[in-house]
Amino acid sequence: MSERLHNFVTSFFVTGDPMIYGADVSIVLVSLAILFVLTYYKKWGWLWREWLTTVDHKKIGIMYLIASLLMMFRGGADAILMRTQLAVPNNHFLQAEHYNQIFTTHGTIMILFMAMPFIFAMFNIAVPLQIGARDVAFPYLNAISFWLFFFGAMLLNLSFVIGGSPDAGWTSYPPLAELPFDKGPGENFYLLALQITGIGSMGTGINFLVTILKMRAPGMTLMRMPLFCWSVVAASILIIFAFPALTAALALLLLDRVLGAHFFSMVQGGNPMMYINLFWVWGHPEVYIVVLPAFGVFSEVFSTFSRKRIFGYSSMVASLMAISVISYFVWVHHFFTMGAGPGVNAFFAIATMCVGIPTGVKVFNWLFTMLRGRIRISTAMLWAVGFIPNFAIGGATGVMLACAPGDYQYHNSYFLIAHFHQVLIGGTVYGMLAGMYYWWPKMFGFILDERLGRWAFWWFNIGWYVCFLPQYQLGLMGMTRRIYTYPPNMGWNTLNLISTIGAYMMAIGFVLIVADVMYSMFKGQRDLTGDPWDARTLEWSLPSPPPHYNFARIPTVTSRDAWWVMKEARKQGVPPEPEEPFKPIHMPKNSGRPFVLSAFFFIGGFGLCFGWIWMAVIGLLGVLACLLFRSLEYDTDYWIPAEEVEHEEAALGRA
Repeated sequence: MSERLHNFVTSFFVTGDPMIYGADVSIVLVSLAILFVLTYYKKWGWLWREWLTTVDHKKIGIMYLIASLLMMFRGGADAILMRTQLAVPNNHFLQAEHYNQIFTTHGTIMILFMAMPFIFAMFNIAVPLQIGARDVAFPYLNAISFWLFFFGAMLLNLSFVIGGSPDAGWTSYPPLAELPFDKGPGENFYLLALQITGIGSMGTGINFLVTILKMRAPGMTLMRMPLFCWSVVAASILIIFAFPALTAALALLLLDRVLGAHFFSMVQGGNPMMYINLFWVWGHPEVYIVVLPAFGVFSEVFSTFSRKRIFGYSSMVASLMAISVISYFVWVHHFFTMGAGPGVNAFFAIATMCVGIPTGVKVFNWLFTMLRGRIRISTAMLWAVGFIPNFAIGGATGVMLACAPGDYQYHNSYFLIAHFHQVLIGGTVYGMLAGMYYWWPKMFGFILDERLGRWAFWWFNIGWYVCFLPQYQLGLMGMTRRIYTYPPNMGWNTLNLISTIGAYMMAIGFVLIVADVMYSMFKGQRDLTGDPWDARTLEWSLPSPPPHYNFARIPTVTSRDAWWVMKEARKQGVPPEPEEPFKPIHMPKNSGRPFVLSAFFFIGGFGLCFGWIWMAVIGLLGVLACLLFRSLEYDTDYWIPAEEVEHEEAALGRA
């Protein structure tokens, strides 16, 4: 009996690696600390009422933001471990299998569990406020989307200490990811975590597209919307049409592994190229899903801190929508070398190069927006300006990779690694950090410290070039991606060491961002105006943070940059329109069911990872029960009385 128990424990928990033991201890200590704090300060009720059951889009946005920063820490720690391993030749800092797991989880976490929640955080924080709405179209679905993402992320991260992490790369190509070559539960963790979070992402895409199309304030035509909202429209369309392809690919691969199907097993008549096509039909639009919202953030930041209207608004809208269409015709450039033939390669090479045209339009419009503007270099503006040279280099090297004959030289080399990090981090991370510094006062009511913010930017930005520019040269010298170590006579030693130093500089930049948040919580300048940047769009017409109903009276929009126009009219002495008396406000009730439903998804997914059908059945029955109870629930909303609205507005100094 004791031997059976010992065998179960040693196969269930990951053992044999000191780093894993350290992680075990850390997880236990942090969990105990959280439990102690919540119990000692009697915060369990507050946690349940205010956060776990909330359907308020602003709170959901804050939870997405916290989760994405935690995932950035996890993915960044993986990156530091990889760069430490590659800093010198013949290094044995990591075991080969552990290295494979780390580069798999690094890519998966950074794309799906850091970048995606970061853009969803900005969706939730800014969009309803920018369009003059009191909430999103489907608040209940919004809560489900967040909790599905959360439990999906939990499932993947748990594999680090239970069962073992996936190790077939973030793309998980078959046959490498098929059962005969990858027997552990790690790949199952990958497939189920992505499925669960993918359902939530689909819900978010549908929710925000409907919100923007149906819930804009009176007078806000589509061509009067802030550009960030347009970027959300483009990203939501991409989510709705691209994610089903990923869902299908992951489901078929899971059937191969769990039920012994052979959709992608070549020796049994399957075709692994079908998986690769389905994956990249989602995978390349995914790049634009996470980058397009960053373009929207930059448009807001450049306009506000240049104190000018955005240059070329119509062309910016057209370029955003053009990218959302063209991005569906580029996926084959990920496997130019797989023998599709010159005709196919030429089509996808030209389509890929075409993406550069609308992207270039936007860059020039941002530069013209700054031209002759009264520019203020705040931290948000630093991240926005820092993005332009980054993206210019990433775009130019992207055109080099899009050239099919040239791609035969660059394919799977470190040149490719440098390019997509330059585009994805230089675009998405810089954009989301600009958005975080920009909208932080609106979220929390205080401004992040500018001095620490600038230190964080310069450490990260300089470290960025030190880390990735050498990798272009390493790629041209023949260093391939995913290698565990290399001999000392390849001529790569110095460049790899420099690249690792740059990674550590970026890590210091991230630590300074965390320090900025911690310092500003206690010492940061409070925002008592609601408009600390003298901004242009409607969210800045509200107090910081806004009341839970957002707008006591829904504003009427007469032009673009609605808030700026209202402020200019006041300065010119134009008398405001007489205000209507306050009216009762219709709002959704909080609900704990999205949390419980997502927890059952987690239970079912965990059971399937280990082939425990009884646990999978419990999870499935729990999900069905939650759906059934919801369908029979009618008391889902309430009205805020006009007197309560008037009282709260008076407390905010606005009645």
